[in-house]
Amino acid sequence: MQIAFLTLGCKSNFYETEQMIKAFRERGFTIVDFDRKADVYVINTCTVTNIADRKSRQMIHRARKNAPDAMIVATGCYVDSAEKIEADNSVDLALGNKDKPALVDRVIEELKKRNTSETVDVTDTDKKLATSHDICPNDVGVDLHKQRTRAFIKVQDGCNQFCSYCLIPYVRGRGELNSTPEAEVVSEVRERVESGCREVVLTGIHLSSYGVSEKGANGFVNEKGLPLLNLIKSVNEIEGLQRIRLGSLEPRIITEDWLEGLKDCKKLCPHFHLSLQSGCDQTLKRMNRHYTSDEYLERVELIRQFYEHPAITTDVIVGFPGETDEEFEQTLHFLEKVGFADLHIFQYSMRDGTVAAKMPDQVSPEIKKKRSEILIKEAEKWRDLYIRSQAHVKGSVLFEEYETRDGKEYLCGFNERYVRYGASAETVEKEGFKPGEVYEKSADLAIF
Repeated sequence: MQIAFLTLGCKSNFYETEQMIKAFRERGFTIVDFDRKADVYVINTCTVTNIADRKSRQMIHRARKNAPDAMIVATGCYVDSAEKIEADNSVDLALGNKDKPALVDRVIEELKKRNTSETVDVTDTDKKLATSHDICPNDVGVDLHKQRTRAFIKVQDGCNQFCSYCLIPYVRGRGELNSTPEAEVVSEVRERVESGCREVVLTGIHLSSYGVSEKGANGFVNEKGLPLLNLIKSVNEIEGLQRIRLGSLEPRIITEDWLEGLKDCKKLCPHFHLSLQSGCDQTLKRMNRHYTSDEYLERVELIRQFYEHPAITTDVIVGFPGETDEEFEQTLHFLEKVGFADLHIFQYSMRDGTVAAKMPDQVSPEIKKKRSEILIKEAEKWRDLYIRSQAHVKGSVLFEEYETRDGKEYLCGFNERYVRYGASAETVEKEGFKPGEVYEKSADLAIF
């Protein structure tokens, strides 16, 4: 029985898809590329923006068009947010986030009802075991070398911050917080390292809430961040692991004490993604973000006191309800002042059921588009400045894949600050570079 997967959205979704793939392989399914013919298609959806909703629908309908007789399974945040998704004729089975662990059993039940046994006897799947837990090279959107060298480890789920624009707390547990026990995380990382992984990314829906189950003062949880700090320290001790990255962090988790605790974790990459959303205090207040732009900048400056040339990246929303030209200019100037290594820029997307959807002074699509284009252009300049600043910074590169540019082949990978480098075929042969290994950065590498 052949099954294909397509994942949209956040790193947590990609981690959960990996777990699905592993579970289906253990039950005897063969994983194939999403563009190939399969008996079952699983679309792990996203709903963070209207564009994400639309793409989720498009991928569901694309699977139905490509394989009219296949079983189409929709899961993830779009399923939890969309009304009457079961009424979509392209969907045979719809399961929300809380039902993902039961996905394999539910799919097998539906297959049995269909009495389809042309490819494999589904009544026998309980007896079939895959010979390996590695992901199949044909998995859609998955590069085998990347999966074996870098792994996303989801350690936390749920969010109770309730930003005024966001649906995620409603579709990821209604504000409930859940964390994977530290011992289980360490065990999973060890397994990944044993299979060849060199780098892990600790991620979650609200990573800064790792180890916390209740809401804290002023709408924030776990201001000291001790459970996450202790987890990072434990992962840092795993033999054979060479790098640790962190997913998106709440800015207020960054304190002098927290960074002091991190400094002995030599495997932690100096790459911090601090969610911002706006550089204007009035806009931040309407967004229900729990910090000011000055407080955010203080956190960035603290990081720079502890780390040499850290990569500070962030997310920014343009066109939030009530955002005036003056407020947008404040954001633009603030972004320039911080000096980000990279930006993810989003146009505000109205989500029914959120506070922001009912706010007055909604910004027109034309203005949102214009502001987005301005930020994208500026972000490219700031990104180039940061990349050029890396030229003489010592470090290492984790090589992952080959890429052809202008007819020449390069072995490519990232340094600790997530700047991409390429080694020419001549350099690879001279230095003995291999995919899946970490090497000291040399002058022969080109910045890509």
